[in-house]
Amino acid sequence: MQRGLRQALSALIVGLSPAVAVPLLAQDTPEGPAFRSQIAVVQQDQLFARTLYGKAVQARIEAARQSLQSENQRIEAGLEEEERALTLRRPTMTPADFRKLADAFDSKVEGIRTAQEAKGRAVARQAEEDRQRFFQTAYPVLARLMAEIGAVALMDKSDIIISLEAIDVTDRAVARIDSALGDGSATEAPAESPAPEAPAAPGQPEQ
Repeated sequence: MQRGLRQALSALIVGLSPAVAVPLLAQDTPEGPAFRSQIAVVQQDQLFARTLYGKAVQARIEAARQSLQSENQRIEAGLEEEERALTLRRPTMTPADFRKLADAFDSKVEGIRTAQEAKGRAVARQAEEDRQRFFQTAYPVLARLMAEIGAVALMDKSDIIISLEAIDVTDRAVARIDSALGDGSATEAPAESPAPEAPAAPGQPEQ
């Protein structure tokens, strides 16, 4: 998550020099203090956690994870039932016949495990892509905020050892992103997470 915004913010660093390290505060306006600073910082984790768009992305990610977890639980329950049924049949079978069925069951379990692990990686990959897309979409909003306050550099606060609280524009950035992007539904829709594919029911042939 941090890498996405850090890559975006790095593009906003323009000719940084010691002379731009001093924040400036302009005179008050009817709306309140007119903040001006050549250096500004944001807490990027807060942008993702607090904005409507970030929350929508997080909800999709969590829904995909919960869906996969539920599917894994259903599959596990089905395999346990199939294993119990196979164990009950053991006394009525020759060792050779039982071994053949047991090996087939083990092979099936391994195949399902491989498939589910691949789905898990796909969900994780999609989650990272969704986070990257969020920060990329928010980039123009942050650039406009920079121009408004006269900043030539916008940095992640976690990269700063010490700074004045006045240059932290996270709250303003959250408000601007919410105003400009809402929950992100009006932007280009992200790719759907791969839909879990239910395996064949225990004891039934795979399609």
